Amino acid sequence: MRIRATVAVAAGALALTALAVPAAQADDVSGDTKISNVVVNGGKPVVVGATAAKNVTVTFTATDDSGIDWAQLILFHGPNVDKADSGALANSSDGTAKCTKVDATTSKCTSTFTLQPRYNLINKVAGTWKVWAVAAAKDGDYLQKDNAKSFSVQRLSKLTTSAKPKPVKKGKSVTVSGKLTRADWESGKYSGYTGQAVKLQFRKKGTTTYKTLKTVKTNSTGALKTTVKATADGYYRFSFAGTSNTPAVNAPGDLVRVTK
Repeated sequence: MRIRATVAVAAGALALTALAVPAAQADDVSGDTKISNVVVNGGKPVVVGATAAKNVTVTFTATDDSGIDWAQLILFHGPNVDKADSGALANSSDGTAKCTKVDATTSKCTSTFTLQPRYNLINKVAGTWKVWAVAAAKDGDYLQKDNAKSFSVQRLSKLTTSAKPKPVKKGKSVTVSGKLTRADWESGKYSGYTGQAVKLQFRKKGTTTYKTLKTVKTNSTGALKTTVKATADGYYRFSFAGTSNTPAVNAPGDLVRVTK
């Protein structure tokens, strides 16, 4: 059974190395120890910007008929924890979770991790991550799970909208432009997200609902540009539905007044 792990960072990828324990290629259990209710970041995707570190909290329940002695989690990207190309250990001094006894058999446990661009985040590891978990009981029983939970780590997206001219005569063309960018974890900047379908939406002034007018694709720099006919005073915006590694985002609406 794996007891401890350490991390080493090289060339932007994080290697996980076990200490004094055999490699973990599959789930391993001895006795009646269980791990359940694993929740990462409150159940929401972990969205990280271009430079700032993101602290991620993971909660879970551990049970055994003798009570829980200790537990540990590792967050990782890759087929399994031994072949991970990035990951994170808990921020505690020894990497273990903080477990609070609920009753004689059950403990509620919490671990906090840090994901940081140019440290354990590079662009290629955006997407699905996993939680490696182990819980050890007071009677020597244990459970080790290669994937106790999967979750998404995404590159923060930004979207702009600009509609012109202002004002515009009814029936004339309104040119709407904007740009879709997302965090580049390697450069520390935001780069254009190319070839993405983005909806142009309109909300008539005095109403609360946006309606889709058309779909436009971003160009090689992430830029957007299209035209529509002016019909009434209202707000134009671009709306991006998101992908597996980039979250959805709506640009702020840009008001255009229409004259006769």
